[in-house]
Amino acid sequence: MSLRARFTEELKASMRAGNAARTSAIRMITAKLKDADIASRPSGVPEIGDEAITSLLRGMVKSRRESVEMYRQGNRPELAEKEEAEIAVIESFLPQQMDEAAMEAAVKEAVAETGATSVKEMGKVMAALKAKHAAVLDMGKAGPMVKAALGG
Repeated sequence: MSLRARFTEELKASMRAGNAARTSAIRMITAKLKDADIASRPSGVPEIGDEAITSLLRGMVKSRRESVEMYRQGNRPELAEKEEAEIAVIESFLPQQMDEAAMEAAVKEAVAETGATSVKEMGKVMAALKAKHAAVLDMGKAGPMVKAALGG
């Protein structure tokens, strides 16, 4: 089942269950998706694919995590909790992320595959990681691991 179909099915299920918070979060996701579809039309793409949707969802999670941090600093725990609930809903549509051990193994494999020996070649390693593991690898955490693996 595609992500678009999952959004529709999950929205129906949450509406039937009377889960207002989840329904609101899924509606927010579909609105953001519709905006992305509209933005992609001039380039001849009527709808963005699942990979782009995953990237869009990751961006939504990232912005909400930043908001949670700001709300906590501003002593607004109720708003932080609302954002965290939205994060949980959004993450339910994302593929399971690699754990630390799997991420380290993927970094070692990418370093060996590219033959990189110095931090100057970090870009090649990151590109190889993104090509193979984009959906399940947190590139923000992979960067420091690659740098450490290359002696940086």
